[in-house]
Amino acid sequence: MSEKRKVSFLGLGVMGGAIARHIGHAGHDLTIYNRSPERLEAWQEANPGLENRVAAHPADAADGADVVITCVGNDDDLADVVLGPNGVFRNLRKGGIFIDHTTVSARIARQISVEARDLQVHCIDAPMTGSQIGAEQGTLTLMCGGRKDAIKAASPVMEAYSARIVHVGKAGAGQTTKMANQICIAGIVASLSEAVRFAQASHLDVEKVYEAISGGAAQSWQMDNRWASMNADEFDFGFAIDWMRKDLGLAMDEGRGLGVSLPVAALIDQFFADVQALGGGREDTSALIRRLPRKGKK
Repeated sequence: MSEKRKVSFLGLGVMGGAIARHIGHAGHDLTIYNRSPERLEAWQEANPGLENRVAAHPADAADGADVVITCVGNDDDLADVVLGPNGVFRNLRKGGIFIDHTTVSARIARQISVEARDLQVHCIDAPMTGSQIGAEQGTLTLMCGGRKDAIKAASPVMEAYSARIVHVGKAGAGQTTKMANQICIAGIVASLSEAVRFAQASHLDVEKVYEAISGGAAQSWQMDNRWASMNADEFDFGFAIDWMRKDLGLAMDEGRGLGVSLPVAALIDQFFADVQALGGGREDTSALIRRLPRKGKK
């Protein structure tokens, strides 16, 4: 393995909890923190025998750490755990490494980068793709914004839970790359929903339709992993519609600032809002098909 480091991980949600586990299994000295103690306790119960220290607050987590990693909810959450009165930057040492895996605005990523520069801390905004499965298997793709030396310094730890680490540009570029990723996914899921409903209404063998079209230009990760579950009305596969709407909102805000029109993303965002109104906000994004009732069904 790479050199053992003192790594603190903040945010033990679906993605973060799996990442923290990989870091611990890689042999690093792991400290964990989560704002809700119930989730932290659940993580410990699910990972018996994995040594870790529990931090009292983010500044405590950063005390003595070589690397601090965050994976929280939104801009406000990130600002609180990093820049707040008991935030990471109160204690992270000079030359330390800060990695953020939260999907947030490019604005907050740039702001944190400026604060890190003043503290002489390596800083990376590294949102991820690969879904819950990728987090559990340690095969995530990380879209990294920041300086080259920061990416190089952080890579030995990030390699414990990722298959691809791509340096996409300066501070904030990781976040804008993730926005492009979410715009693509939204379009694919929307068209896939219509294709499945079309096949059903045509009284086709939906499994045979998949067999016929998945080897050609229509193929996608979403098709390979969600065609059968959408046909079966199963939507419990990780990335929730509530989170996708947050991400599309970030993309549209950034687009307005750039003077870039995103009409398809805006339309599909409203389609996702329809599913939220049906009570599907916590279902995964493939639940978009719910707004298109099966023929003959309400």
